[in-house]
Amino acid sequence: MGDTATAAAAAPQHLQALEHANRVRLARASLKRDIAAGSRTAAAVVLEKPWEVDSMSVSELLMSQRRWGRARCRRLLLSLGIPENKRIGTMTERQRFALAGLLEAKTQTAATPLAVAPQYGLATA
Repeated sequence: MGDTATAAAAAPQHLQALEHANRVRLARASLKRDIAAGSRTAAAVVLEKPWEVDSMSVSELLMSQRRWGRARCRRLLLSLGIPENKRIGTMTERQRFALAGLLEAKTQTAATPLAVAPQYGLATA
């Protein structure tokens, strides 16, 4: 008789956990699409730290950006001393500000066109 009571009580909790996991998954997918489209930046997400990224790894967030793969993420995180599998929710404030600052700097340099040598007949920036 005690076994049926615990089984009945566990079912709603299991379903609640499943619903929560689905909400997180859908919210992360939407966030990744926004980052890939350019409507949100990874730096802003790191600073804002919305609920859906608390348990997300830093490398997963970085790789949602266009032209960011595992090697580029690894190089950036190594320069900051942050492990790839570090969860965004467990990052210190210093780590979050350092990562966001570096991402902003990389975004700014990528947005400015490179100066082309005048001898090739192309305009410079």
